Amino acid sequence: GDGDGPGDDAHLVSGVARVLGLPQGVGAPPAQDVGVDHGHEGHGLGVLAAQVDEPGGVDGLHQGGGGRRVALGQGGQGGQPFGDGNPFSFLFGGTPGAGASGQAGNLGDILNQFGAMLSGFGQDMNSPDAAGPVNYALAERIARQQLSGTSSPSQRDSEAVAESVRLVELWLDESTDLPAGATGSVSFGPVQWLEETLPRWKRLVNPLAEKLGDAALNGLPEEARQQAGPMMGIMNQVNGMNFGMQLGRTLGEIAKDVSTSTQWGMPLAERPVAAVATGRLADLARKLGAERRETLIYLAAREAAHHRLFQHVPWLVERLVLDVEEFAAGLSLDYSAMEEATREFNPEMMNDPEALQEMMGRLQGEDLAPAVVSSNQQARVRMETSLSLVEGWVDVVVGDALGERLPETASIAAAWSAYRDTGQPAMESLAKAVGISLTAPKASEAAELWRRLTVAVGASRRDAVWDHPDFLPVDGDLDNPAEFIDSILAENDDVERFDPISEIEKLERERTGDDDARGDDGKGEADDSRRDDSGDTSGGDDRGDNS
Repeated sequence: GDGDGPGDDAHLVSGVARVLGLPQGVGAPPAQDVGVDHGHEGHGLGVLAAQVDEPGGVDGLHQGGGGRRVALGQGGQGGQPFGDGNPFSFLFGGTPGAGASGQAGNLGDILNQFGAMLSGFGQDMNSPDAAGPVNYALAERIARQQLSGTSSPSQRDSEAVAESVRLVELWLDESTDLPAGATGSVSFGPVQWLEETLPRWKRLVNPLAEKLGDAALNGLPEEARQQAGPMMGIMNQVNGMNFGMQLGRTLGEIAKDVSTSTQWGMPLAERPVAAVATGRLADLARKLGAERRETLIYLAAREAAHHRLFQHVPWLVERLVLDVEEFAAGLSLDYSAMEEATREFNPEMMNDPEALQEMMGRLQGEDLAPAVVSSNQQARVRMETSLSLVEGWVDVVVGDALGERLPETASIAAAWSAYRDTGQPAMESLAKAVGISLTAPKASEAAELWRRLTVAVGASRRDAVWDHPDFLPVDGDLDNPAEFIDSILAENDDVERFDPISEIEKLERERTGDDDARGDDGKGEADDSRRDDSGDTSGGDDRGDNS
């Protein structure tokens, strides 16, 4: 092949393995068709009937959806794109991938990863995106290889999304005071998502990768660092390629699973456009137990609600990014697993093959890669709390907007909550790769807080909490919301008792009283001065008489 197909790297490395007489467990991934169950439509919202039910509409997206997929079996256990997800497992003897036999970390899988790095090596290294802690040229190419064969949405799909967004915006106006924030709407596919979100990923990943790359080099023995000398630049490039490879695989998996541009409580696309992946509707409808039309309406409502929050709470996105950067500042690598393994090695084993083989047997399959740890977990907690507050607020606002209009809203929302908590393995891989995740672990608790606050003080006062970051609940409030809600109620009582006219009159009286007091004090001091002057003169005369 020309090096651009998803199976070309595997064929290349397999040939190298044959020449070297090495294991050849690296085969090109078989082509697979994407099966779609179109199922029974049942009832639906008439406003979308033309766009959704006609051939070539949202259903029609899947008619040409067959194509080639990279077999996830090469990428690790449990469907994770690169085994345990640790970016250093590839270099330090972890489990970078499980082949068809299910055995982790065999040499063929390692060569497969090298093949992915070497294919198009020159172009990736000369690209401006190759500079820095992550080789983004390599990351984008690997992600695009995984997305080969995926389809793009049609104009009819975008029209269906536009109709859905226009409809839910009217409903959301009744459940929140925040005005509409999306400036447009669109249907997107995996490749479009990758292109639109890569700039945001660069800002999120760069500080994490830079810190981990420095930690990896600092973990080398002092003698090795001194001897490396001029090689440090090359080692930095290798680290950048390693991160690029891992990130590319992860983004490729996320792109195939994502359903909206704000799915994880953060606008990964930089433009405020409500975007829904219509190619995911059939699969999501099955997972949520709903019809495709209802699923589209629910996703559109969530997307529109997110954009209302992000557009009218301008500090929110920047705070989330700063939390990531602050978390990255405390990252380091724990080499204890490798150090423990090396303690078992005795140089005398070189003369005792059985002892050496026994030790290697004990280490086989163990992950000796350094673990990613952070000394600043508070930043991570803050970010997870903020993401949970965003997701919880959207849950409540969307539930209020759709509740009486879409009978299935409650069941869809419950299924979505479960999917959000357990159905996103690619995000788990991202967490293992760079030590942080965009999941919202307390979204359900946050939704309960917002729901109770709405009942206590109303939607307007609830939304006013977003006016300043200091007003937001903290992590402890999600577990015990009563105290936070009581504080809002107490503020409302103070506001209700506040009489601006009375306060102004009180200030005027206090100021008048102060002026009078200052006037009296000035008159008294002048009289005392005159008496003192008179007394002094009299005293002088007396002293003259006495003399």
